Amino acid sequence: MAQRKHLDDFLRGKIIGRLECGRTQLEVSEELGIAQSVISRLWQRLQDDGNVSRCYSTGRPRVTMPNEDRYLAVTAKRNRRSTASDLSRQLSSATGTTVSRQTVTAFHRQSQADV
Repeated sequence: MAQRKHLDDFLRGKIIGRLECGRTQLEVSEELGIAQSVISRLWQRLQDDGNVSRCYSTGRPRVTMPNEDRYLAVTAKRNRRSTASDLSRQLSSATGTTVSRQTVTAFHRQSQADV
């Protein structure tokens, strides 16, 4: 699988400019060497939001997905005497996602604070 790259603002402007001049998405795709699906998504976002700039996110990306968070919560409630290491191993064997004991502990503290 090819590595993903973000489009810089200049290239986004180039794409939008060519589309607004009447070129088709396929033509722009071939000219710039960018997948047609990327051009299509960019154009659709412009139509919907009027904005094509990238949404910058702050903070570290999450290790677990929402369904894995639910799995941890349910498993912790079913086995109240389980340690964080036990929960980490169970999550790893069930979903293949490896998380540290500290991550499980932090998740548990956060879920307790939300209640």
